[in-house]
Amino acid sequence: MRQSVSTSPGEGAGSAAKAAKVPDVPDQPAANDAPTLLAGAGTGVSPDAGVDGAAAGGAAEPDGPPESTFASTNPVTGAVVGDFPVCSPRQVSAAVAAARAAAPWWAGLGAAGRRDHLLRWAAHLARHDRELVELLHAENGKTAADAHIELLLTLEHIRWAARHAGRVLRTRRVLPGPFLANYTARVEYRPLGVVGVIGPWNYPLLTPVGSIAYALAAGNPVVFKPSEYTPALGSRLAQSFAAANPAAPAGVLGVVTGFADTGAALCAAGVDKIAFTGSAASGRTVMATCARSLTPVTIECGGKDPCIVADDADVVAAARAAVWGAMANAGQTCAGVERIYVTAAVAEQFLAEVRRALTAVRPGGGADASYGPMTMPGQAAVVRRHVSDALARGATALLGGVDAVGETFISPIVLVDVPEDSPAVQEETFGPVVTVRTVADVDEAVALANGTPYALGASVFSRRRGDEIARRLDAGMVSVNAVLSFAGIPALPFGGSGESGFGRVHGAEGLREFARPRSVATLRLPLPGTTLTTFQRPPGLLAAVNWAARRRHGRGPSARGGH
Repeated sequence: MRQSVSTSPGEGAGSAAKAAKVPDVPDQPAANDAPTLLAGAGTGVSPDAGVDGAAAGGAAEPDGPPESTFASTNPVTGAVVGDFPVCSPRQVSAAVAAARAAAPWWAGLGAAGRRDHLLRWAAHLARHDRELVELLHAENGKTAADAHIELLLTLEHIRWAARHAGRVLRTRRVLPGPFLANYTARVEYRPLGVVGVIGPWNYPLLTPVGSIAYALAAGNPVVFKPSEYTPALGSRLAQSFAAANPAAPAGVLGVVTGFADTGAALCAAGVDKIAFTGSAASGRTVMATCARSLTPVTIECGGKDPCIVADDADVVAAARAAVWGAMANAGQTCAGVERIYVTAAVAEQFLAEVRRALTAVRPGGGADASYGPMTMPGQAAVVRRHVSDALARGATALLGGVDAVGETFISPIVLVDVPEDSPAVQEETFGPVVTVRTVADVDEAVALANGTPYALGASVFSRRRGDEIARRLDAGMVSVNAVLSFAGIPALPFGGSGESGFGRVHGAEGLREFARPRSVATLRLPLPGTTLTTFQRPPGLLAAVNWAARRRHGRGPSARGGH
């Protein structure tokens, strides 16, 4: 699925290129491919620095120049966006060491000091919004509209993490209970240490920042490995942090570039946690590597998100929202709409509105395009296989079909009544394709919606029953009468279960993912003759405690609710 070429800086222009081989993961969504990890150490960088890896933070500098480099290219034109080092395990270790050295300073700032640094970072990104949108378009291929939305959400998440970490992670007191009433008890939240973040290419700012900003706010330096398809954007994140905070030591936010070997090196480099976004297959590989050192992980592995349209839905609004959730960003959204279940009472109207909503929707690389290209080479083959199989097994194409699948651009494809055991229903397609199935009622819709091994997001359209239906769905997040709204609310945790992974980013839960709780119990008032934890217990103390325990626990629930 993925082949990238790296050329040693010492070789002449006419010498043979070295292929940086990455194990194939057949039919995995592009954004969820095998991990690609570090390049660039997060040293101070001029805000005018270019996108080349050499200007991105210098991860290779502690151990000399990189052994090889690779080019990041525009997915539409093939034009080179920048050249970046393929970081070796030694260079990755150097980047982690720089982060480790910065850890006491960063943790010592406290929540208020880190808040200021993060808000300055967000302000720098906002002031350079045009450059970032242009770079998102050039390296990732997404439209300016999609890029602006991604940048907006990126800024919102940095701001939320910065402003709320002090409250969420403040020390809290808990009741010690009657048998240790002469103690005080508290829970503290301590930084983990150094966090490694492995990011995808489909949302190369928003998705990694959902881990980076929250890890930083919790007091941890970060070493970030962007996808090999978006190293310029990953490097720009570290550049902008350094430019906004020139007094910060090198290593607070570092970036390392490369391929799967670089990612594996990051997992094995002694970091204190890995936050990974990618395929379930690659997630298992990351977990296996981290298991050798008992390094904890947060894993987000994509989804096959359902949308339910009930009898009482606003059908026009549901159709417009669903097709945007399916087609925006060329369908390359882990929590995008891939399956729609519409009740029979409104199915005919819904399909007509879907067709109408997609009338003018077209992919392309120009300013008038509705969405952009397939960012990862080879992903079109996955889409083509899913569509071909569905049609061969009796599905019909409301829009598009196999002919809509090009190598770079794919026009909208809507498949009706696809068999539930087909790849187009059970596997993540990760393209501008959505299946629509007519069901008898909401009960059937819920059963089918819960019928895949994924459990990331979902959406429900119903005027009166939205919350009730949402409670029945096996999903980590649900939008009611909207799509993907949970991703735009920073206070809400983001994540799933099953093949969608585990752990959470965003919100208070996301902050706590990057903190280590510590329990402290303090004896405040010694009471002679009441201590159980001694070999010198007074006679009769244990009998008295046993009597009290029977009185407290032996009667079962009370009429007032079991207190």
